[in-house]
Amino acid sequence: MLKIKDLEYSYKNSNSKEKYTYNLEVNEKEIVAILGQSGSGKSTLLDLIAGFIEPLSGSIILNQKDLLNLSVEKRPMSILFQNHNLFEHLNVQKNILLGLGKTKEEDKKAVSSILEKVGLQEFENTLSSQLSGGQQQRVALARVLLRKKAILLLDEPFSGLDEQTKIVMLDLVKSITQEHKLHTIMVTHDMQDCERIASRVYKMENYLLIEEI
Repeated sequence: MLKIKDLEYSYKNSNSKEKYTYNLEVNEKEIVAILGQSGSGKSTLLDLIAGFIEPLSGSIILNQKDLLNLSVEKRPMSILFQNHNLFEHLNVQKNILLGLGKTKEEDKKAVSSILEKVGLQEFENTLSSQLSGGQQQRVALARVLLRKKAILLLDEPFSGLDEQTKIVMLDLVKSITQEHKLHTIMVTHDMQDCERIASRVYKMENYLLIEEI
């Protein structure tokens, strides 16, 4: 289980004295969604989990291990943004392998297997610039899978896609979360996304994360 308890954060350059406060639990194989207006603090939580920023207090525990003591590169998480962050001059295989840094021959073989899961097995040697927006996000998702991290963070990665492509991607995230036993947190502004794949929904209101009943 991923458990976030009394996690607090305040932006230093903010005129407000308010602090963001987060309490959240995510079970293995579960998708939890976070709703809220733009600027409400949804993405701030993902930054805290990833280690991009440091909290004032609180804890982030995964299976009884506190992640706050770990550096960014050692945290067991992957994050998928709205911007897929692919290099357009590289082919699909090379873009996926970039998520590992140094690669071994077995990693290249693993790419083929992962591409089959996301439905891109025929595009391994295709330049990412030649792919559609939905296909590019599939490549980004494949890169996440290759890293084999227990926590998957989704920061509205499918909001720029057409409705049908978005549905396919959401369903893919759900099946991957269950198959790979991930703890998935999805930030979104779309209640329909939540209803489709999330088992529980939280909402940011007045700097506080509250579970919707």
